This record gives sequence, structure tokens and C-alpha cells, in this order.
Amino acid sequence: MNTTPAVLVRDLHKHYGAKRAVDGLDLTVHPGEIFAVLGPNGAGKTTTIEILEGYRDRDRGEVAVLGVDPQRADRRWRSRIGIVLQSADDQAELTVRELVHHVALYYPRPRDPEQLIDAVGLSAKASTRVRQLSGGQRRRLDVALGIVGRPELLFLDEPTTGFDPEARRSFWELLLGLRDEGTTILLTTHYLDEAEHLADRVAVVRDGRVVALDAPAALGGRATHEALVRWQEDGVTRERRTPTPTALVGELARRFAPDEVPGLAVLRPTLEDVYLEMVGEAPRASAGDTTVSTPLEEAVR
Repeated sequence: MNTTPAVLVRDLHKHYGAKRAVDGLDLTVHPGEIFAVLGPNGAGKTTTIEILEGYRDRDRGEVAVLGVDPQRADRRWRSRIGIVLQSADDQAELTVRELVHHVALYYPRPRDPEQLIDAVGLSAKASTRVRQLSGGQRRRLDVALGIVGRPELLFLDEPTTGFDPEARRSFWELLLGLRDEGTTILLTTHYLDEAEHLADRVAVVRDGRVVALDAPAALGGRATHEALVRWQEDGVTRERRTPTPTALVGELARRFAPDEVPGLAVLRPTLEDVYLEMVGEAPRASAGDTTVSTPLEEAVR
């Protein structure tokens, strides 16, 4: 098993005058994982990814992508990576088949274009001109072009922007299949449910630095955070935060027996909750909730 990081970044800096777009960023991406980078606009995500792709020079810091400094990379290195930009309008008059076959010629060991067109679900559109594709179909074509060279590492920038829910889910399955084949995927996204569904690990970037890095389920201490137990009583929503929700639920069950506990829910912070806290934005409050303390709550404190 290859233990060399697919991406290694240490103390990365990129400044534009007084603007510190990237300010001491550290990052490690392991081979074969899907790694998501989250952050608000202006956090430094795009600049960082462009440096990793070799499109932008850094001011200082250590960067190795597939063991190579992108600033000094050659054609052989470029054939080992795939890039899917947020939007692309090139070659609009070519058909899907023509474009995939054409791009395959640039690589020493490309995938079979016809098999690839089928794999991304575009067989029925193979003879369709690129300009006539829907947004979801164009995104599938972008991925086909990004992986036709059998990349070891695939960069995806906001891959499902503009997708309807069905198209997003289908696209997610495609990416998971690529990971299962051994492709390392580094993606940026503003969709937190996308990061939660796809990513093995997530980095949150703010002010040009990584402020948190973990598996989505553990980010910000989600897995060990106090749970919120919520139920209905006397026409009022009642809730209690507790590190031992099972004990509270058991007490509620005995209290309401033999009936079910009305409106019972056990909640922990969502990825959105911890993300908004990390980037300095207040989590959205639940509308219409009225919290009332009860003797039962005091008993389980």
C-alpha cells in the first residue's frame, strides 16, 4: 500500500499586496480518499487548489502533489492528475464522442473512450453536441474528460453546482465508484450534505488557514457533543441538552408509558452547525421552538 501522501502542504503562503489569501496553510491528503475543502468565499480555497494544480505560484511553503512540486512539474506529472473546473464552455460544437476521443489522445494510457462515455451515463448522448447538453450532462462530460487519462488524483471544483437533487445523487455514486477504483479525489464544495456523504475527511479553511480537519461525523467534536433531547408535553416543546441521552429517553419512556413519547427526537450538532461556528457565522435557530424546564430535566442534570 502506498503511504506517501497524495498531497502534502506545509506553511503555504500566497499574498496579493496586503491581502493574505493563503496564510500558513497545512494540509495532507492520503492516497485513495475523498477529501473535501470547505470554507466561505475569500477563505483561500481556490488559491490553494490552483497552487496544487500548478496553475498559480506560491510565495513560500512546501508543496508536494503526487511527490512532485507543481511549480516545477512536467508533462508526465500533468498526465497523472485530472482537473474538473467549476464551469467549462469549450468545444461546444463537438459531439460528446468526438470530444472524449480527442482528449484521450493527449494521454499515454487513456481509458477506452466508449467505455468511459457509458460509465458516466452519456451513451444516449454520445452523438449530441456539447452545447445541447443539460447542466448535469455537461458535468458528467467534464468528469469524463477529467478521468480519461486515468488520473491518480482528481481535482473537483464545486462539482454539482446547478444540479437537481436526482442528478446530484447520481453524480455522487459516480465519484464513490472512482474512489473505490483507487482514485484520490480532492473537492471543494459549498454543499455540506455533499461533503458529509462523500468525504472521508473534511478541512475547514478560514482566513487562509485550516482551522479544523477530521472525518465529517467527528468534525468539531460532533461525535462526543452533548445531545439535545426534544419532546412535546402539555402542548409545549420541551428540550434538554445532556451527555447521556439514553438515560433521559428511558426516563421519558417510563413517564409516558404505555404511550409513545410525543414528538421525541434526539439531536446532535449537524455538520452545518459546527461549520458555521468555525467560520464565525451563527447557526440558524429553529423557528417556533419554546423551551421550558421541567422537574424531569432537573432530575437528570
